[in-house]
Amino acid sequence: MNYYTISQLAEQFDISTRTIRYYEERGLISPIRTESGQRLYTKKDRAVLKLILRGKRFGFSLEEIHEMISLFDNDRTGRKQLEKTIAYGEQKLKEVTERIEDLMQLKQEMESILADFRERLQKLEGIE
Repeated sequence: MNYYTISQLAEQFDISTRTIRYYEERGLISPIRTESGQRLYTKKDRAVLKLILRGKRFGFSLEEIHEMISLFDNDRTGRKQLEKTIAYGEQKLKEVTERIEDLMQLKQEMESILADFRERLQKLEGIE
């Protein structure tokens, strides 16, 4: 079986070893330990770490990620995990859509204010 050290995983994913240890503390990954105490990670641990990082990138909380990962461990068909991931994904998509709408409104307001400022400046330059 192939094992990875914490340094190898940190380098592969461009994250700190502290981040990996934090995920271990949170119960998301569980490396084995050698007699000397060195952490060794399996292919499954690597895959879970990849899922954690992808989930974080998409804005999922660690609790949500943990729940989705745990569901697969409890249901090897993956059905429950997929159902929960879809539900969380739909919620995240809704949140992203709302943020985009808010940002578009902010953009319009800023454009309007800038247009007003430019107009004021032109009037002031015409006075001089």
